[in-house]
Amino acid sequence: MPRIIVGAAIISDGRVLACERAQPPEMAGKWEFPGGKVDPGETEEQALVRECQEELGVDVEVGLRVGDDIEMLGGTAILRVYVATLVNGAQPVPLEHSDLRWLAVGELDSVPWLPADAPIVHALEPLLPSTP
Repeated sequence: MPRIIVGAAIISDGRVLACERAQPPEMAGKWEFPGGKVDPGETEEQALVRECQEELGVDVEVGLRVGDDIEMLGGTAILRVYVATLVNGAQPVPLEHSDLRWLAVGELDSVPWLPADAPIVHALEPLLPSTP
């Protein structure tokens, strides 16, 4: 059974949060949605809340899934991305990333996404307001 990896498409003020990987070296400089592995005994939603606290120092409310399952690591893992919103007014800080950017719909292609995250970026477009 493949390992489940969850990602959060955190949307605020019509923009989605993109996070620049700091490591490992082969992924450094590429962009992703925050998240990580679902631990045994955790739901996907619980894992996302935990990962956002660890990586960004924020609490999120997890919403609906976005896009399809994305096969990763030769089929040994599956990425599932959920829409999330910030709660308690906290702003994300890059505790484990090199940089963070809020991207509007017209800016989604302005960063080099990791291959697994790229299909989700386009699935998000209908959820973001179009910019003039």
